[in-house]
Amino acid sequence: MGSWIDHRGLFAGHGRGVCLWTALLLCGVGAACSKSSAKDPQEGPPPIPVRIEVAHAVPVSDSTEYVATLKSRDSALIMPQVEGQITAIFVHSGDHVSQGTRLMEIDPTKQEATVNSQEHNRAAQEANLKWAQQQYERTSALAAAGVVSKQDLDQSKAALDNAQAQLRALDAQVQEQKVQLHYYRVAAPTAGIVGDIPVRVGDRVTNTTVLTTVDKPGSLEAYVYIPVERSSQLRMNMPVDIVNGEGNMLANSRISFISPQVDNTTQTVLIKAHIANNEDKLRNLQLVRARVIWGTHQAPVVPILAVSRLGGLYFVFVAEDQNGKLVAHQKPLRVGEMAGNDYVALDGIKPGDKVIVSGTQYLVDGAPVAPQE
Repeated sequence: MGSWIDHRGLFAGHGRGVCLWTALLLCGVGAACSKSSAKDPQEGPPPIPVRIEVAHAVPVSDSTEYVATLKSRDSALIMPQVEGQITAIFVHSGDHVSQGTRLMEIDPTKQEATVNSQEHNRAAQEANLKWAQQQYERTSALAAAGVVSKQDLDQSKAALDNAQAQLRALDAQVQEQKVQLHYYRVAAPTAGIVGDIPVRVGDRVTNTTVLTTVDKPGSLEAYVYIPVERSSQLRMNMPVDIVNGEGNMLANSRISFISPQVDNTTQTVLIKAHIANNEDKLRNLQLVRARVIWGTHQAPVVPILAVSRLGGLYFVFVAEDQNGKLVAHQKPLRVGEMAGNDYVALDGIKPGDKVIVSGTQYLVDGAPVAPQE
């Protein structure tokens, strides 16, 4: 009996020790957990280092681009003044010619025959005039001697005057036919470079057939068609820039002509601007982009690196103060033309906003940020 009681007491004492140890261990773990949970809300995630630039306003051109056609101010379109068959071409495309150089010839055979016929008629009329002159001189002498009447003298004088008038008329006809014959020999109206020659020897041409062009290198004129809705804003000497497909400047000019009429087909107004072409970078009849500058205004700019594009929309992160700390907020942005390495902000950003330009790939809306030099 005594032995069993001792063992039972031993077991009982051992059980109370285990319970006490377990209780102390649970209290320690609970305290550690309570300390950890109290610490997390106070610290939060660390701020993300970013670089910030303050948006500022710059003068921005209010402009619109249109497709324009360049036309030479010293270009001659060669078209025949007579109809016929081409018998000879004396030049090639690209040849430099001087004023009066023969370019081609249209068959003059028929016209030469007409000129010869008129000259023969003139020669016959000269003979008639000579005979009428002799008759008048003879009649005048007889009238002075009283042999013929005054009426005979007047008739002789009328015949002479008629012969002289007919000769003058034939002189004019011969001259006219000779001028017409000159048109069968096509010559350069000015010095320049021969353009494309679309006709060949043997082709029959009319007054509307284009034979070639003669272009003189030099200044060009930009023909720009402005929608009638904006025609009221057009002013003489407004700036016009000629740019290429990448937006790089090729030439600058100003409006030199504004049409007083509206094109009934396109409902546009034609304007012209002189373009200096000193380096021959531009060509006659070349299609270019003409940027008409209506005026300037102040607008904020945003670095291209700060702008992200999602689903066709533009966004930018702006650092704003929130409870004494800087927080990133994503804002939609409406952009305009590029100004150097910046976008012109039409809406979404105002001057003075702190735009985040680096580290945007790590940001989400509401993330804390820390400015970095």
